[in-house]
Amino acid sequence: MRNTFGNIFTLTSFGESHGEAVGGVVDGMPAGIDIDMEFVQRELDRRRPGQSDITSSRREADRVELLSGVFEGKSTGAPIGFTVRNTNQHSQDYENLRCLFRPSHADYTYYSKYGVRDHRGGGRSSARVTISRCVGGALAKLALRRVGISVAAYTSQVGDISLDCDYTKYDLSLAEGNAVRCPDPVKAIAMDRLIREVKAQGDTIGGVITCVVKGCPPGLGEPEFGKLHAALGEAMLSINAVKGFEYGEGFAGVTARGSEQNDVFVSREGRIATATNHSGGIQGGISNGEDIYFRVAFKPVATLLREQPTVDLEGNATMFTARGRHDPCVLPRAVPVVEAMAAMTLLDYWLLAKTVRL
Repeated sequence: MRNTFGNIFTLTSFGESHGEAVGGVVDGMPAGIDIDMEFVQRELDRRRPGQSDITSSRREADRVELLSGVFEGKSTGAPIGFTVRNTNQHSQDYENLRCLFRPSHADYTYYSKYGVRDHRGGGRSSARVTISRCVGGALAKLALRRVGISVAAYTSQVGDISLDCDYTKYDLSLAEGNAVRCPDPVKAIAMDRLIREVKAQGDTIGGVITCVVKGCPPGLGEPEFGKLHAALGEAMLSINAVKGFEYGEGFAGVTARGSEQNDVFVSREGRIATATNHSGGIQGGISNGEDIYFRVAFKPVATLLREQPTVDLEGNATMFTARGRHDPCVLPRAVPVVEAMAAMTLLDYWLLAKTVRL
């Protein structure tokens, strides 16, 4: 299994949903960065289950412990090891899954690849493993602060309820003011209501998360393989339940003329800029200094609290009903995961660019 992400700034993760702990090792963290543990813990708390009525009711403190790589509050440049204990597993809720494959889960594919699988909550394929990504992302954010790069994501669509305007029309700080993490308070209420309706039916719903990167300098990314948007796409598509990625105007731009889509270069405040930003801050695979923005599509959570048909290990048809504690919509808890993957990608590519031009 490939368990390491990144080139220079890397995250290697370990752990399963119902194991003793999840954790990882971050390598390539620049030395001398102030490690704000309250900030790191807040990033984990944003992903933590049980934070509202529209998320999984699993109760976990998700307290992170750094094991190495930090001395007197600063990164030393050495690998940063960390761990988060699992304390509230209900493994018995998954016993009925030992000998069957759940629809649209990784049960069958894992079993086909390895000949063995951990049926307790999905094991390694569980979204709980994203804890490691959030810790790595928090550390990357702390480093990005030093160079003026910020990352903010928010829920822009749940089911058929979506925001009417682009990110420039919203105060993105408002996203943390509601359980859905949507910067439009009115739409957030409607999204919350829809999630509750779906949950009451034992069903699930998907949606879209939008992410905005500000302060990214021009020059990050490679001209052929290793394009910045390709790296961001790979990072996002590695997140559980992600089914789509688009940046800039994305698919919405295909009906426009080139004369409408071209971003004209202008001089602004002593630097070269673009009059519009249909490109989403990346051209030719390399950042151009404008805001980078992209959208990530999440499918409905595959675990339904209703009876479904499936087959057992021998291929025999059977029925099953999932038990346990599950999210009716993954988006509210996935927002910090999207931010984390974006932050790690940007720091990695910032470090790569730094090695090119000495």
